Amino acid sequence: MKAIFFVTYDFVKDNPALVQRMIDEGHVVGNHSYHHYSMDELDVSTAKEEVTFLHDYMEENYNYTMSYFRFPKGEFSEQSLGILQDLNYKSVFWSYAYADWDTQNQPEETKSFTDLCESTHPGEILLLHAVSEVNANILGKVIDDIRQQGYTFTTEV
Repeated sequence: MKAIFFVTYDFVKDNPALVQRMIDEGHVVGNHSYHHYSMDELDVSTAKEEVTFLHDYMEENYNYTMSYFRFPKGEFSEQSLGILQDLNYKSVFWSYAYADWDTQNQPEETKSFTDLCESTHPGEILLLHAVSEVNANILGKVIDDIRQQGYTFTTEV
């Protein structure tokens, strides 16, 4: 199964082998910004740099061109949407997310599994954070359950 991994510059810089594995396995690597700033608060020049710095780094170091962007914290403005469009990026938003990013306060596995599997609907985009031990533990079962519901997974947005 293929996925879209939205990465920040620090993640790419600190995990080169994992990023190369994502590319080699045919996953999509999406842009999640340079510094993870709230894009709705930035001036045009800074907002462009948040996208282009990581974009250029991926091209220079991995010969990989990014085309999808996920806004840090989901915070955007009309201006930032326009900037992404001008940079030939497609903005991706999620339809399901939960508090899985805090490694010191992980959600309960059974509830997480139930909530993820019961949230499914056509076109759903799940936001799951890679730092979550719970996600790692339940992801295989979640994928199996969602497939049993008759859904398929895609990296086309």
